[in-house]
Amino acid sequence: MKKRNFEGIEITESSGNVFADLELPNAEKLKIKSGLVIKISEAIDQLGLTQSEAGERMGLPQAKVSLMLRGQFQNISERKLMDCLNRLGYDIEIKVKPTKNKKAVGHLLLAA
Repeated sequence: MKKRNFEGIEITESSGNVFADLELPNAEKLKIKSGLVIKISEAIDQLGLTQSEAGERMGLPQAKVSLMLRGQFQNISERKLMDCLNRLGYDIEIKVKPTKNKKAVGHLLLAA
């Protein structure tokens, strides 16, 4: 990460993944999960659902929907979050391709 000073204040530029910037374990997974949760939240709003109604559609209790929408989604798998989006009427496409650098480790990207 780049660090620079602006009027005596040290500023650190983000890497693009706030979870990695905070040095959290599984930062890549957390970034993917947070993107899925954002889409779930948007879908719930667009459909005009209450948390109870959304939970019913997604197969989750209202309490778990509430926790998820408040950022407590670490214990929910990516697959379950994708299933929730499917149940809210979203299609999900997974694209697999080789990295540009053949020696590099690939990465996950959520393109919404």
